[in-house]
Amino acid sequence: MFFTGDPSTRKRVDLGGRSSKERDRQKLLEQTRLERNRRLWLRQQNAAALKIQKCFRGRRVVEAERSKVREKFFLTYGQYCQDVNRQCFGPDSDFLYQLLFFFNPRYVADFSALVETCRLLLEFVHDNGDVVSLFAGMDYSSKRGLVEYRIKNLAYACVRAIYENRNQLKDQLFLAPEKFNRSANVLLEAILLIDLKLPWACNTVCYLSQRNMYSMFREIILMGKKHLQGSTGTTSSLERVLAVIISHVDQTSCTCSNSDPRLSFSSQILIIPFLWRLFPHLKEIFAAPRLSQHYVHQMALCVKDHTNVLPADISSDFPSYACLLGNLLEAAGVAITQPGSFAWAMDFATVATFLLQALPPLQTSNQGGKDSTMGEDEMLVGDGLTEIVLNRDLEQQIFSALDPRFLLQLTNVLLGGILPIVGSHKGRPDDNEVAAVGAACSFLHVTFNILPLERIMTVLAYRTELVPILWNFMKRCHENDMWSSLSEQSAYLPVDTPGWLLPLSVFCPVYKHMLMIVDNEEFMNRRSHCHWWTSIVDCHLRQALWQILWLNPVATSNFSKSADGPSAMKRRPIEFLQHRVCVVASELMSQLQDWNNRREFTSPNDFNADGASDLFMSQAMTENTRANDILKQAPFLVPFTSRAKIFNSQLATMKERNSAHAIFTRNRFKIRRDHILEDAFSQLNALAEEDLRGVIRITFVNEFGVEEAGIDGGGIFKDFMENITRAAFDVQYGLFKETADHLLYPNPGSGLIHEQHLQFFHFLGTILAKAMFEGILVDIPFATFFLSKLKQKYNYLNDLPSLDPELYRHLIFLKHYGGDISELELYFVIVNNEYGEQTEEELLPGGKNIRVTNENVITFIHLVANHRLNFQIRQQSSHFLRGFQQLIQKDWIDMFNEHELQLLISGSVDGFDVDDLRAHTNYTGGYHEDHYVIEMFWEVIQNLSLENKRKFLKFATGCSRGPLLGFKYLEPTFCIQRTAGNASEEALDRLPTSATCMNLLKLPPYRSKQQMEQKLLYAINSDAGFDLS
Repeated sequence: MFFTGDPSTRKRVDLGGRSSKERDRQKLLEQTRLERNRRLWLRQQNAAALKIQKCFRGRRVVEAERSKVREKFFLTYGQYCQDVNRQCFGPDSDFLYQLLFFFNPRYVADFSALVETCRLLLEFVHDNGDVVSLFAGMDYSSKRGLVEYRIKNLAYACVRAIYENRNQLKDQLFLAPEKFNRSANVLLEAILLIDLKLPWACNTVCYLSQRNMYSMFREIILMGKKHLQGSTGTTSSLERVLAVIISHVDQTSCTCSNSDPRLSFSSQILIIPFLWRLFPHLKEIFAAPRLSQHYVHQMALCVKDHTNVLPADISSDFPSYACLLGNLLEAAGVAITQPGSFAWAMDFATVATFLLQALPPLQTSNQGGKDSTMGEDEMLVGDGLTEIVLNRDLEQQIFSALDPRFLLQLTNVLLGGILPIVGSHKGRPDDNEVAAVGAACSFLHVTFNILPLERIMTVLAYRTELVPILWNFMKRCHENDMWSSLSEQSAYLPVDTPGWLLPLSVFCPVYKHMLMIVDNEEFMNRRSHCHWWTSIVDCHLRQALWQILWLNPVATSNFSKSADGPSAMKRRPIEFLQHRVCVVASELMSQLQDWNNRREFTSPNDFNADGASDLFMSQAMTENTRANDILKQAPFLVPFTSRAKIFNSQLATMKERNSAHAIFTRNRFKIRRDHILEDAFSQLNALAEEDLRGVIRITFVNEFGVEEAGIDGGGIFKDFMENITRAAFDVQYGLFKETADHLLYPNPGSGLIHEQHLQFFHFLGTILAKAMFEGILVDIPFATFFLSKLKQKYNYLNDLPSLDPELYRHLIFLKHYGGDISELELYFVIVNNEYGEQTEEELLPGGKNIRVTNENVITFIHLVANHRLNFQIRQQSSHFLRGFQQLIQKDWIDMFNEHELQLLISGSVDGFDVDDLRAHTNYTGGYHEDHYVIEMFWEVIQNLSLENKRKFLKFATGCSRGPLLGFKYLEPTFCIQRTAGNASEEALDRLPTSATCMNLLKLPPYRSKQQMEQKLLYAINSDAGFDLS
């Protein structure tokens, strides 16, 4: 510090509030504590040193004693045990005692002595056959402790000898037992003295298990496997030993306590890759009911912690858990056929679920392709996981074992005790039923994310009672409010997981697959199932989807971007399950809605949720919100009118974005009315996407080459859109054909009529999109199957009635034909008849030589349907779709099904509501709602025919169809203006006129309804263009 000029000293104040005495006290206590700890450490150090020295001295003394005993042993019995006789194995002899005391498997002399001892032992047993008297003499009971001690230590010495010398014995480890001249075989055959019939078997096996026997056998097998040249074709001594040891637990006399799972057969031996290829006989032993049940149950108790139970992986492409799964699955195919296998199936499903969940993506299954509901197996990006690729043979072992036959058997065993009949179980499901359903659903849920679905869905849908059982189970759980019990009894998921998620994740894809295969008649003829569909829609799927997407939105779009694949399933099982249920339930619900649109079995409103509030509507236009996720994943939950409003809002937003560009564009075109399609194609087809979204103005030219009266403020363009769609989609033009119900679809032979037919389809797709973009309803009734193509959906057999009902009936006749189909002389060819020109196409390569039989008729039926619905018009549909998507984005119309999409295009077929128009009409020029002329006007309009009502609407607004959601949304609002201020005869003789760009009707004050009706009909039927405007 600097000198301040004050020579006095000041008292230093401790701001901590402590005196110097207190500081000294704390320092003293700390110093005392450190010294006390130091003295304690020194005492512990000295005690440890004493123990180490004591142990060292003891070991040194023991080693010295062993050396003495070893020297004495060889002097007494010979270097190669040549002086050993039968009495040497008796209880009174020191022979075995000395050998087992000094034996060290690393010493060559000790190893040789043990081999010769075992060889002599086997000879004596072979000659006499009584191994008990050989070791115990005449009184086993009195010598039991000594005999068992010697037997178990002799067996352990044999195992250790092979283990420590496995590299030298590598060529002998898989030899047949007949070769007694080999050391490994002699030692292994000696271990078989623990034969199950002998009294010391139980204690010996327990002792060996506690001494890490299986771990040593694992290393022995892996060493021998490396040097095995092909299959031996015989049962080796090593396999016989393992078979005897693992069979021990099947004995009723077994008293072994539960061993450490880390040292068990399951965790040490079953993790050896392709174990059953080495030991096929052992596989049969393991698959026996009691044995398999014991070891699988042992695994089930610890499988949740398998990463700490199983030993280190052999290599990166042979993870221990994957090898265990492969061997377990391969043996399960045999075990599941055994009687009384329900308990085994429960434990197996638990084990397999956890092991399957841990698997990386299987390359084998990816090659086979997956169902669209599954997405692609990908590792999570940025999740910190290292990608693991399994050995291809190991993958194939797992993939082959999980075949449809095995899944069928396992599902039937697990669910075999549950009756599928509705009403057979009306009360609460008991614990056994809950456990069985939980085990089956957990296993199948994980399996669905590993295997290609097409391999297994048909079997589960048609050869098991899975669908009715799960539906009945879910219904009863729902009615009794007991979903929590399923979560509590499922080892696969956390306890707080909603119980309804797991059964729905299995039920939905299986039932969806079932519906894809049945035809329309089968669907509706199953009247006993009709109440399913209403209940499924009403009670389960709708509520589940609304719960996931709106009330508890865990499975959001952010998660769904990386949700597919085993990594997400393993790291975030609840979120993955919710996302999975959301996907499959949405697909099933959408499919049921399609069925309902074809043949109604429930009210369309049953698909709508009850909670679409104002908050929902406000969120719907914003990305990554709950409402937006619902529109993408389950749009049917939202009423059609709400979705239509959202669609109009999306169009308005796009128009607003495009308005800045539209200011600088002047897209005006002259179109001849009698050549409207050709002129429009030549002029509008070259417009860029931005120009198509902008304002287009039309000037019509009549047949005399004179421009028609009127300035296009939007009304003429509406008239243009109506006229061009009427001309282009007219079947006489040749681009489109119509079904028996007069519904339109692309003409497969359009190329024979128009050279530029594909360019025209592109243009017409753009025209349709422009009409929807501008909110103009056009009278184009499309076939349902073609509307599916606007949504980029594939068409199946059940869509065929919308194209050719007669062909559909013929195909269904073939499907249910009871006789020999080959007698009908049908082949895999189809005849196309376009404009009198017949061509024959093969449905398969060489199809003209492939006869349709009872075995391949289903394939033939689907190929015919595919040819008609998809193949024939693939080019026309593709070009139409490209043009359509220039203006209408796919996600905008994905909110709607085909029936609703037709409403967006054409509106309701029932015409417009006159009362609705009247309620949303303005009046000017002296008219008002109660004016007598207005009263007469609405009476006249109400009494017009439907056709004349449409003509009136076109006359007044430029479009023959009203707004989709009603005249409330007509822009600008419809208005009736009084013309001819005086009521002179000359004025009253005038016709009504209109300004369609303003939706304005100019109406003289006619004196009678007859006069008004006459003038209106004349005006709307004059076809005078805009000359009356």
